[in-house]
Amino acid sequence: MSLARLHSHTLNGIKPVAVSVEVHISSGLPALAIVGMPETAVRESKDRVRAAILNAGFEFPMRRITISLAPADLPKEGGRFDLPIALGILAASGQIPGDALDQYEFHGELGLSGELRGVSGALPIALGCVTGKLTLVMPTECAAEAALVEDADVLQASHLLEVCHFLHQQGQLQRPLPVSPSTHHSGHVDLADVRGQHRARRALEVAAAGRHNMLMVGPPGTGKTMLASRLPGLLPPLTIAQAIDTASIHSISHQGFKLKDWKLRPFRAPHHTASGVALVGGGSNPRPGEISLAHNGVLFLDELTEFSRHTLDVLREPLETGLISISRAARQAEFPARFQLIAAMNPCPQGYHCDGKALCRCTQEQQLKHRSKISAPLLDRIDLHIEVPAVNRQALMQHDEAVESSDTVRRRVLSAWDIQLTRCGKNNSDLTSRETETYCSLAAAESRLLDQALQRLGLSARAYHRILRLARTIADLAGSQSIEVEHLTEAISYRSLDRFKQQSFVTPAC
Repeated sequence: MSLARLHSHTLNGIKPVAVSVEVHISSGLPALAIVGMPETAVRESKDRVRAAILNAGFEFPMRRITISLAPADLPKEGGRFDLPIALGILAASGQIPGDALDQYEFHGELGLSGELRGVSGALPIALGCVTGKLTLVMPTECAAEAALVEDADVLQASHLLEVCHFLHQQGQLQRPLPVSPSTHHSGHVDLADVRGQHRARRALEVAAAGRHNMLMVGPPGTGKTMLASRLPGLLPPLTIAQAIDTASIHSISHQGFKLKDWKLRPFRAPHHTASGVALVGGGSNPRPGEISLAHNGVLFLDELTEFSRHTLDVLREPLETGLISISRAARQAEFPARFQLIAAMNPCPQGYHCDGKALCRCTQEQQLKHRSKISAPLLDRIDLHIEVPAVNRQALMQHDEAVESSDTVRRRVLSAWDIQLTRCGKNNSDLTSRETETYCSLAAAESRLLDQALQRLGLSARAYHRILRLARTIADLAGSQSIEVEHLTEAISYRSLDRFKQQSFVTPAC
């Protein structure tokens, strides 16, 4: 036969899109043309494929070869089409049986020797194969990642010859070994390592119990980064659906997905020089940014006021919607971005606490300029504002056996999660306004208390709902069916740095 057709996929964001690889060999001067909006890496595949076929001991047809990647109006990128193109040429020239190709899907970049190299996006590609009910043939390097999809039938190969022998029924391809999920975050650290800071430890537990955003303010060396790094150890492991979503995003990123991180909540801590594009993603071919790489996990922004104000403000919409849409002239992509924001900052430019005790030389104007880098709308989306003061020497040197470990706190957090998921199927931080009114209703005394807080602090409607959700989480930690005065009082105390306080934490944007 002079025509061969194979199955493959490309990616639009993290969504797999089916691609049909058609190879036609006709008479004429020797030439090879690839059509269907191939990008540079795809156009260069003709040289890799030719060398791989010859070095594998096959004959490269000295005729006119046309390769079509359909649909024609969808951009194709990467080296993932090398293997299906090579097999299509061999099938169209009669060197391998073409009737054996219909039930398989092929992906892989070819080395000049015919060696198969891994490609990005193996996991979302496997999801596409499950939908099409096809057996996926992948390079050994990334086959284990594709096999994380439970219903996927994945075979691995390390060389073009192995695939050809398999299609000739002269050998078998192996299935990748199953991956055991990790139980702890890489570099797991314990909350018991944090000395003192009892209020901050309590706030971290509340944040973990309801997936609330938190801002820590304090001078250098008070344990803000230590506290943030302990948060993943307090959260439950990802569900299968969440793990697949998170792994799919990492799979298509430049860093790739690491099997040891399977079912672990991601912890991302970008440097304060990161741009807005680095946070939300972008590029001519859209790639996920830090907020998407932190999907279902934690995004830690240390030195918050050192980020540019424009960079911080790009977080406002994703914090509300859990999605980020990236639009370019040629294509658009949508990435999930439901992350938990934990931020830390110094109270003034110099870094020392402006309480008259640490010889801070910053003027009031310098302090206001420093704090105004955080816009009021962004601050309004952060549920907990916590002061983390300096720890005295005695607390640092004292080893308290009664300090709770991460395992102890995690048990209470898991119990609170179970209560929330049973009650409304989601965490308290994800409740809509209508759901907040339903599940976070207050009695008369608590309503009066909250009304007084709203008037005194000048809180917005968004802050009002966030206080209710926070109080609901505190009540869940206490095992209470209703929100009591003590739960509401604690929730209000976490808004003590709100922008409308009499001595404002930040100046409102004009």
